[in-house]
Amino acid sequence: MDRVAASFSHFSGLSVSHLSNSLARQACWLLDQIREVWTGFMEWLSVLPWRAIGEAVSGFVFYYPLFMAYAWMIGAGIYYLRWERRDGGTADGMPALPEYPPVSILIPCYNEAENIRETVEYLLMQKYPDFEIIAINDGSRDNTLGILRALAEKYDRVRVVNLASNQGKAMALRTGALLAKSEYLVCIDGDALLAPEATAWLVRHFLNDREVGAVTGNPRIRTRSTLLGKIQVGEFSAIVGLIKRAQRVYGRIFTVSGVIAAFRRSALHRVGYWSTDMVTEDIDISWKLQLDGWHIRFEPNALCWVLMPETLKGLWRQRVRWAQGGAEVVLRYGRRMFSWSSRRMWPIYAECLISILWAYLMVAALAVGMGTGLFGAHQHPMASFVPSWTGMLLSVTCLAQFVVSLAIDSRYESKNGDIGRYYYWMIWYPLVYWLINVGTTVAGFFRAVRKERGQRAIWVTLDRGVSKRDRIGH
Repeated sequence: MDRVAASFSHFSGLSVSHLSNSLARQACWLLDQIREVWTGFMEWLSVLPWRAIGEAVSGFVFYYPLFMAYAWMIGAGIYYLRWERRDGGTADGMPALPEYPPVSILIPCYNEAENIRETVEYLLMQKYPDFEIIAINDGSRDNTLGILRALAEKYDRVRVVNLASNQGKAMALRTGALLAKSEYLVCIDGDALLAPEATAWLVRHFLNDREVGAVTGNPRIRTRSTLLGKIQVGEFSAIVGLIKRAQRVYGRIFTVSGVIAAFRRSALHRVGYWSTDMVTEDIDISWKLQLDGWHIRFEPNALCWVLMPETLKGLWRQRVRWAQGGAEVVLRYGRRMFSWSSRRMWPIYAECLISILWAYLMVAALAVGMGTGLFGAHQHPMASFVPSWTGMLLSVTCLAQFVVSLAIDSRYESKNGDIGRYYYWMIWYPLVYWLINVGTTVAGFFRAVRKERGQRAIWVTLDRGVSKRDRIGH
């Protein structure tokens, strides 16, 4: 028995030694293969025309915003000539409707004690004859619920729904829609002021076209006490307003405005209402409706005054959330873009993808530009990423956009004084907002990729401006 054990031990030692030598030879062979591939890859990189590639990428980075700016200006001009001009006058008048069906106005609320009373009492001034107000308190930690209950006791039109915990805006809207008595729903935020004529302007689209599933209104900025606030006044006029008009002309709208939008409830029911796991429920519902064949309209006369961030921290958080929401719909609905029935969404989808690519390339271009500035203009073959004159051209184009928007959009600012007084502040738009938007697009896409599907999107506390006394009142 001892002899057998000794023989087995000797055999095992040989096997282990042989196995170790075999693994070592295989590891050396694998390292040689990796080294060979890496050497070949570096040789391939060394012969690439880096200067030509740099110039091509540089051209895309700096000319893509130019192309889109002129596309938005042309589209907005067509929209104005085809639809907006014929309405004439200002938004003070009510459109004549063949009927006035009942409307439910939904207000999802989270920690809105400071603003909700003003919002509800302003809503009660609606000139529309038949409407109800449903305020959904979504687990607020302040006195929002108490204020809402007091308003409901005082005004018969007001109904209050209370959710015990923070479920997110999408769930609050779902709850309100299911409890509403009307086919047509108008949704606004708990800190917004809806113009008295807005409901009628929104409803007319549903009556004129049975295929309209949603209508987005025209947000106007109330917080104007800082540089960021003043720039946003111009941004929502010269950028957001022009884009929505142009997208209406070109086929599909990227998103309704989360602060002011109206919906056909049967359309919402058909697509499953708002998704509770999307960080921007307004972008998601816009895509769901349009992929299902419904149309979305833009109504510039449906004015709604909103509060916006006036600090860099607040602005950054808001824009990262917007960017993440856009990236989430790109990732979720990408497969559906291969369907012929989704062809009208192709331009919007392509523009989203190209914009994300542009943001990442812009970051690369800025990094290369800073590197060449630190280490010498001739130290890197991609120094051509940053041309010396294009920034001025982009600034001029930005101001041209604002001129076009003045011609189209200024009448909606008549109550707040001439919008032209904010023209000077738009000089800073490329420096402040383009750089912020590049960063937020990169960060938002990264968050969208990392986010676990099905994770509930809940409320967060937002920046509503620096000083309440500096808000524009109505």
